[in-house]
Order: sequence, then C-alpha cells, then structure tokens
Amino acid sequence: MQHNVLGKVTCFITRETDTKIELLLIQHPNAGIQLPAGTVELNEDFKQAALRESFEETGLDGFITCNYIGKQEINLLGKYIVFQKTKVFSRPDLSSSQWAEIRRGITVQQERRHGEFVQVSYIEGDKYPDPNYITYQITGWVEESHLASKVSRHFYHFHSNSNLNKWEQEADNHTFKLFWSPLDELPEIVSPQNEWLKYVLNDLNYSF
Repeated sequence: MQHNVLGKVTCFITRETDTKIELLLIQHPNAGIQLPAGTVELNEDFKQAALRESFEETGLDGFITCNYIGKQEINLLGKYIVFQKTKVFSRPDLSSSQWAEIRRGITVQQERRHGEFVQVSYIEGDKYPDPNYITYQITGWVEESHLASKVSRHFYHFHSNSNLNKWEQEADNHTFKLFWSPLDELPEIVSPQNEWLKYVLNDLNYSF
C-alpha cells in the first residue's frame, strides 16, 4: 500500500489602502471566486511553490513580506490525488491500451481496486459548484504507486504594494480575472477555500 503525501500551497495576498486591508481574489471562468493555490512540484519546497503559484496565477512578485502562517493535513476518503503524472490504462495491466494521462495534483474518485492498480475517475462539470452536466470525464486504471491519499497544505501570507486594481492573467489554460476585495466585504469564496480564511485573519489579528 502506498503512503505518498502530496504538497499543496494556498496564498493570501493582501495590500493596505488608506482605510482598509484588501485581499487579492481570482474570478475563475468556470469555478467561482478563488484564492491563488496549487501543487508543489517534485524537488520544490513549499515557499518556492507558493511564490511560483502566486506569480503564475496573478502575475505579482516582489512582495514586501512573505509569511508562513500554518498548514493543514488532510486524509482523503474515497478518492485520491495524483502524486506523479500517470498513464490511464483500460485494464489493471501495464500491457493494456492507454491513451490518456492525468497530471500531478488532480483529484480523482476511487471506483475499485485490483492488485497494485486502482480504477479512478476524473469528472469535470461545466461549472463549479452546481454543474448542469458533465463536460469531461476520464475513467480507467492507474498504478497505486502514482497516487496519494494524503494532502499537506501549507498557507502563506504575502504583503503586496501593487497599484493594479483589476487585471487578467492566463494560467492553467484559463483566463483569470484578478481583483482586490476589502476583508470586511469579501464575496462568496468557493468551498473549502472559504474555510481557510481564518489563517490570514489570525495572522493579521483581524476580526469583523
């Protein structure tokens, strides 16, 4: 049985205006309002990953301060997360046909097990949450050694002096819309990211 642990990072980027503290948010084209976040690459440390993901998803760098503010360990039940890019086989057999791959960091549902293989499904709706229909799906067999059943998520708080207010950034084959929101007027952030706000609020000693 495998015991891989996949590293993830979430980045809270804030700036101060004359009267408020603002948090940088991403309007995803299909998946609601989000925080900058992503997967730690192989041979990359968590802070490097946080800085890289922040730049890739927002275009910002050169932060005034970069604070590590906590972590969360999550054991996955009934699902896995891809630990290393994996081929998807039509049977639990390396000699069977395979034409699809799933990249590192993608969450998949467990369907069944056979020996050292797990049959998994990646299912994507037309929007998140509350999809109208499944727009993309991959189901097949992958080697269990390529999967992780635990996620270690580390949180970072970056202080920015950016003068940009609204802009767009190309990332992950999407166009993200970036905007700042005052902490006391935050829009609805997708779950479970909305539950992570406590980390940055504690770091700022902020209360509503």
